[in-house]
Amino acid sequence: MKLNILILLLVVASLNVFSQIKEENNENIHFAIIEKVPVYPGCNSKNNTRLKKCVSEKIQEYVSKNYNISIIQNSGLKSGNHKILVSFKINKKGKTVDIKAKGSIPELEIEAIRVVNSLPIMEPGIHKGKKVNVLYSLPIKIQGAM
Repeated sequence: MKLNILILLLVVASLNVFSQIKEENNENIHFAIIEKVPVYPGCNSKNNTRLKKCVSEKIQEYVSKNYNISIIQNSGLKSGNHKILVSFKINKKGKTVDIKAKGSIPELEIEAIRVVNSLPIMEPGIHKGKKVNVLYSLPIKIQGAM
């Protein structure tokens, strides 16, 4: 009898954990469909479409200014065209987290992660009236001779 009660308690606890995980996954909304995007410092439109454009431009501008392309020269990498796809979340506190980079050269991925991690804190995104994690993808292209 005690064993049956313990198993029942474990099953109930497991169901509770799975429902929490499901709820958390619903709190990850992609930038393209969120009702109110995270607000990058300096962006202040009430129109969500304009705000999305401003946030995207500011993130691209920041990465462009802060990405250390001399890594290509300093590490002996071939100059030319290099692409890195960075994905991350802007969490409920406005901080960039869960940063992942995918490219053909690990040194460039590491630099992309460093730069995205240093983005300023933003106002968090809002969906259905509550703060959510916002999924964002950023392609980085480094072109030309260094």
